[in-house]
Amino acid sequence: MDLQRVAIYARVSTEEQAEHGFSIDAQIETLESYCKATQKVVVQKNVDRGVSGKSMKGRLELQAMLEAAANSEFDEVIVWKINRLARNQVDLLNIVDHLNKNNVGFRSYSEPNIETTTPTGKFLFTMLGAVGELERNTIVDNVKLGMKQRARQGKWNGGTVLGYQTVDDTLQVVPAEAALVTRIFELYASGRGYKAIANLLNHEGHQTKRGKPFGINSIEGILKNPLYMGKIRYNVRVDWNEKRRKGRNPDPIIVDGQHEPIISEELWEQVKKLIQSKGGKQKRVHDNDFFLTGLLRCLQCGAGMVMQRNTSRRKTGNVTLLYYTCGAFKNKGSAVCKANTIRKEVAEDYVIKRLKEVILQPSILEDVVKKINATMSGKIKPLEDELRGIDKSLTSIDAKKQKLFKLYEDDLIDKDDLSKRFDALKDEYAKLEARKEEISPQLQDQNRNPIAYSFVQSVLTQFDKLLRSAPPEQQKALLRLIIKKITIKKDRRKIESIELCFDEEVQTYFLGQAPSANAGGAFRMPRKRADWIGMIRPFTIAI
Repeated sequence: MDLQRVAIYARVSTEEQAEHGFSIDAQIETLESYCKATQKVVVQKNVDRGVSGKSMKGRLELQAMLEAAANSEFDEVIVWKINRLARNQVDLLNIVDHLNKNNVGFRSYSEPNIETTTPTGKFLFTMLGAVGELERNTIVDNVKLGMKQRARQGKWNGGTVLGYQTVDDTLQVVPAEAALVTRIFELYASGRGYKAIANLLNHEGHQTKRGKPFGINSIEGILKNPLYMGKIRYNVRVDWNEKRRKGRNPDPIIVDGQHEPIISEELWEQVKKLIQSKGGKQKRVHDNDFFLTGLLRCLQCGAGMVMQRNTSRRKTGNVTLLYYTCGAFKNKGSAVCKANTIRKEVAEDYVIKRLKEVILQPSILEDVVKKINATMSGKIKPLEDELRGIDKSLTSIDAKKQKLFKLYEDDLIDKDDLSKRFDALKDEYAKLEARKEEISPQLQDQNRNPIAYSFVQSVLTQFDKLLRSAPPEQQKALLRLIIKKITIKKDRRKIESIELCFDEEVQTYFLGQAPSANAGGAFRMPRKRADWIGMIRPFTIAI
């Protein structure tokens, strides 16, 4: 009888490991022992370390496991507990449904009576998933409630902040940093702008609390933070996961803090009025027309390039010249980088022209695909060889551990000697495991199957159709969807390469089916091409 092939999945968030000891090693060891006892063979182990179970995003090992399930690489997935798979009920049901469709079973070690092949089993599974999600939401609500209460009491809930250090859960002034904060407020009150202050501080060698150069945003954040005049502000933003910085709360908590202020209320009010008189943030001029913003990379520091408008005086009148310039220079000044400008029309014309060349001339695209396949193939074998060597070494260490225990049981070594040798093996094992974790994602990033020319051609063909019919604002969105980055030649300010990204979002957008005639999304594709979606790992090609 053939042995059942099993994939082990383990996950632990940073908080869980710190608070509850849900270590990866403990999960793996328990599940391996179970498989050995039940005569099941473990064919792969997928481990997501320091990752929350709130959603499937960012869980590379989970995605790899689901892809392997679709390829029938194992017969069953086993987890230590259902909430290791997901704490979101919708994700949980989708994952198990994907496994069932591919004839892959699911088992939870801690909930042995749960199975998903019968109506009763599915019901119990759903109920446990709902309990897990309720548990998570309750924890989140309790944490938020506690933090709000702390804020109302004037206690600091934030992280590290320039000018203070946290000692015994209270903020204490750091004199040298406090002097720098005071200077920033005084410089702004004297008429200096955000960038001018950042540039001055960077030239003088000052850094933020995180050891980075000052920028426009960091200076603005300091000048708008009431913490420095003795106040505690909390709950400034709501629905962060969905709205990010746009989710502003019109009624945040602002109370007197228990900490010592750094600046006077008079200086705070002076700066506040000055900021309001300038209208807050500067308006972004012509930003919608600069569709390569952030995609172009500075040839010197690698930062994303942003829009720059210069006015040139000529006999016929003023002429506005448009450029892309280094974002680090524009945000942090000349202490960090140079402008390294490139003319807007030069960059954009080249990108559009090069994309059309690749789309309309099959020979160019075929050559690009052949090169990327050759490169990927060359990267895979050395990594696979190293991974096999690591696995062999790990097995050898396990055998050595067993021999040590045997020596100890036979009174050939004492307890201290056992502990010393065992710790040495444990350290060696940990180093090998760490290297294995580095290699595994690299192997997953390399598509084991050669990239199909027809697949790339289909995506780019649909992209070209959409681009030609889309208005300017949608053209920018389309280009940003498929272009990962654009590099500039260091010796000349010309574009060196355009890197296209073919991730799952791109596959869905250009190979899926538009939900409606007004969706502005993908075209209807033949079934064969639609089947590609999600089945091809993300990859990039340079043109």
